[in-house]
Amino acid sequence: MNEGRKILYKDLGLIDYKEAWDYQLTLFNEKIEMKIANRELPYCEQVPAYDYLLFCEHPHVYTLGKSGKTSNLLIDQKSLAAKGIDFYHIERGGDITYHGPGQIVGYPLLDLEKYGLGLKKYIDTLEQVIIETLQAFSIRTERLPGATGVWLDAKHPDKARKICAIGVKVSRYVSMHGFALNVNTGLAYYDYMNPCGFKDKGVTSMQKELGREVPLDEVKKMLLRKFSEAFNTEIITNI
Repeated sequence: MNEGRKILYKDLGLIDYKEAWDYQLTLFNEKIEMKIANRELPYCEQVPAYDYLLFCEHPHVYTLGKSGKTSNLLIDQKSLAAKGIDFYHIERGGDITYHGPGQIVGYPLLDLEKYGLGLKKYIDTLEQVIIETLQAFSIRTERLPGATGVWLDAKHPDKARKICAIGVKVSRYVSMHGFALNVNTGLAYYDYMNPCGFKDKGVTSMQKELGREVPLDEVKKMLLRKFSEAFNTEIITNI
C-alpha cells in the first residue's frame, strides 16, 4: 500500500444535492489552494492535503453537465416542481443524469497526480471499480466504446442498458463529482429524460437485474474494497 495515498471516507447519508455540492466545492477549493501553496514551500514544510471519498443518496434530482443539452430533459420546470424533483446545471462533464433514493452516489476528491493518473485513466479506473463491484454480486458489466459509465450487454445495441453513470470535473489534477450506481433506484424517473443524452439506450439497477432488493451497506463495503484496490490506497473510515 502506498503510504502517501490515504483517503478519508465519509458517508453523508440522504442529503440534498445542493448541500452535498457545496460541501464538495469547499473541499475541492481547499485542496487546490493547499496544492498551490505547497508548491511554494520546501518539501519539509509542505502541509499534507487529504483526499476524500464521499458516499451519499440524494432526494430526486436531475443534473445537467456543462456540455449537456437542456432538450434531454423531457419535463418542464412546472411539472418538475409538482413532482418534487430538483434540477441543477453543474460543472461536471457529461450530459443529464438522475439521482434519487436507492442509488449510491460517490464523490472522490483526489489529487490525481498522487496516483499518476490523467483524466481518461482516472475515468477508466472508476469504471473498473464499478465493474468489479458488480461482478462480486454476479452482475456482468462492461464499458461501451464512446460512452462513459458501466453497462450491461454493451455489444448488443437493442439490449444495452446503463447501470452506473460517471461524470467528473478535474482542475489542477484535483477531481470532484464522480459516479452514480443504481442499486434499488426508482427507474421510472428516467422516463423524464434522455439518460446521459442517449435516446436509444436503456437503464437498469442491481435490484432489477437480481430480482431482489440489495442492501446498500453491502454494496458500499464492496465499493470501498474495490476502490482501495484499484487506486492502491488506504481508505480511512473511522473519521
